[in-house]
Amino acid sequence: MNSGPVAVERAVHIPPDGVQGDLVIPERAFGIVVFAHGSGSSRHSSRNRYVASVLQGGGLATLLIDLLTSEEEQVDMRTAQLRFDIPLLARRLVDATDWAASQPETRELNIGYFGASTGAGAALVAAAGRPSAIGAVVSRGGRPDLAGESLPLVKAPTLLIVGSRDADVIDLNHRAQRELRPENRLEIVAGATHLFEEAGTLERVADLARSWFELHLRKPQEE
Repeated sequence: MNSGPVAVERAVHIPPDGVQGDLVIPERAFGIVVFAHGSGSSRHSSRNRYVASVLQGGGLATLLIDLLTSEEEQVDMRTAQLRFDIPLLARRLVDATDWAASQPETRELNIGYFGASTGAGAALVAAAGRPSAIGAVVSRGGRPDLAGESLPLVKAPTLLIVGSRDADVIDLNHRAQRELRPENRLEIVAGATHLFEEAGTLERVADLARSWFELHLRKPQEE
């Protein structure tokens, strides 16, 4: 998808651990969405990059980051343990949030999170850790249950998107809804399995996410 005129597009390193990220800021951006990928994935996830392109077309900057350093990824390839270390992944998201809030190009932008699978659990923990900084959260096929005791502490409006053929995850998201206190909604995408590989399903996810972020990250004077 054509994301329209781009003012900034560059690779970044997020302190203090130096995780890598890809930042894209379209002209006249009104918000920035930080992506948290699922287990075993990376900032190069084709699904997240597609969603990011749709958000960019709607005037949202995007920051796709690796939640593990290159050294940690080597360890995780052998053990598959770090990809489920939700406190570590959430800390990396908080680091990215603080970094974005300190950069000249992004510090005036409202911040949201888009989390996929286990990344959604990390995004909710991070949102609970920065309640005044995060304006909205979107979860795609997410595991909000992994946020544990942080769920009731989340203040950001949260959209949970699950495929209709992902029964176990639907149940986990229904349970999480009962613990979330801010505005929240569960959208079930017809015909979709966990990875939203079916025709038109990922497009539906992107459209839902774009609308949610436009609603909650756009300042009143920008409407």
